[in-house]
Amino acid sequence: MAEMPEPEQDNPSGWLRRFERPIFAARTSLTIRILAVNVIALALLAGSFFFLDNYRRQLLEERFRLAISEAQITAEAIKAIRRQDLDALMVQIGEEQRLRLRLYEADGTLLKDSFDLGPPSFALIDPMTEPWYQHAARALDRGMDFILGAEPVPPYVEPEASGASAWPEIALAQAEGRTQVFLRYAPDRTPVITAAAPVGARGRMLLTTRNAIDITESVRDARQMLAIIVALALIVSIQLSLYLARTIIQPLRMLVRAAVRVRLGRDREVVVPRLPERRDEIGLLARAVSDMTQALRQRIDSIEAFAADVTHELKNPLASLRSAVDTLAMVKDPALQAQLLDVIGDDVRRLDRLITDIAEASRVDAELARARFEPIDLGVLIAGLIAAQEARNGDSGIRLAFARPHLGTATVNGDESRLMRAFDNLIDNAMSFSEPGGLVQIGATRDGDQVIVHVQDEGPGVRAEQREAIFRRFHSERPDGEAFGKHSGLGLAIAKAIVEGHDGSISVRDRDDAQSGARFEIRLPVATV
Repeated sequence: MAEMPEPEQDNPSGWLRRFERPIFAARTSLTIRILAVNVIALALLAGSFFFLDNYRRQLLEERFRLAISEAQITAEAIKAIRRQDLDALMVQIGEEQRLRLRLYEADGTLLKDSFDLGPPSFALIDPMTEPWYQHAARALDRGMDFILGAEPVPPYVEPEASGASAWPEIALAQAEGRTQVFLRYAPDRTPVITAAAPVGARGRMLLTTRNAIDITESVRDARQMLAIIVALALIVSIQLSLYLARTIIQPLRMLVRAAVRVRLGRDREVVVPRLPERRDEIGLLARAVSDMTQALRQRIDSIEAFAADVTHELKNPLASLRSAVDTLAMVKDPALQAQLLDVIGDDVRRLDRLITDIAEASRVDAELARARFEPIDLGVLIAGLIAAQEARNGDSGIRLAFARPHLGTATVNGDESRLMRAFDNLIDNAMSFSEPGGLVQIGATRDGDQVIVHVQDEGPGVRAEQREAIFRRFHSERPDGEAFGKHSGLGLAIAKAIVEGHDGSISVRDRDDAQSGARFEIRLPVATV
């Protein structure tokens, strides 16, 4: 056996792919493959025809032993019988055993023939008088002998001369002094078994002849029964294979056609069959493809809407920037030039902030799909965020209060940098709506199999009709007095995408203590061991 090559270091499973190829050619249809697999199994069953040859040989060997015993017993009886009773004995044995008995003198002269002494106990069948299926059976016999390479069997022909010289088994039995058996085929290709046995010490020989038609009938009956079984099994197998192929291939073709329409994009609302009545793998595949198509369509719609929003959001500062730049060249007043330069600076910073947030929003889903989640203690994470916020915005006058949970009670599985960005956006949003000296409260608790994090401020709150809209991209509803363009409107949308990427949820409502302000609540599943 050839030695298996070592797998490549950068592709450790590459050598396995060679063994994952289908047995049949890739261009062969699934229907042909199913039929082939079932027909091959039946072909193996049909191979039982060849084992019938062993059965036939066993029957012949058993009949050879019987012929030897019959010849020897008959020879002993003839030796012991009185001469006047010999004819009756030969006729009786021939009729009872369906044999033809010939007794020869030592010089080879035919002394007695049971067919001459009485009516023949059997007659060879003329094949020309038989129906067509017997001719077919003989042709099948010859075909089997040819395939199996069986030794040729001479035909049985009654010799014109009646002497013993016409029978080589007699000469062989005389030479070796023991019974000899020969096999020949009758005209209808049934076995004719002859046995030559010495009779007494005076050199006389007995020749028995039997037409063992029952052996051929037994083998042909077994072959016929096997052929019927194989034929019925073949018909049933083909029908079941075609039924199985239809149940597999037809829904697959429907899915293929739907997938092609989705790929071509010619049909806006492609209906992918869900096959709800099927509970097997095909049904699971159909529903998975349908869900995938819907998710893909939603993703495409989201991308298109995001692209349109990005275009719209970028046009405003670009238009303002272009107007300021064009005007700057025509203005000579230094004070007005300074104002225009301030506008240009604000627009550039706004564009920079927009591009940064847009890039962040566009890669959140992709990064979460590749991220490796690890256990994260939200108490430790949020405490670090608050410390960073206080260091960054210490002069804002806004206080941050964190009800830190016990160590290990608020642990979730996730990507630390992404979760940090989500909570940072929420805290930054709460601070932006708070008045100087206001209080932003953050808490993290465990509730069953969930960790709940809340961020609440003392701002104006969020109107009920806006509680879904604020999580949309580029939606910006800012507090009164804030300069235009300070926020991109992507902070809450990014936070929501991160939370949902961690199998969590985010919502907003009024504060529980009836004071003015908004309460953002994030729910994340507890980390599993």
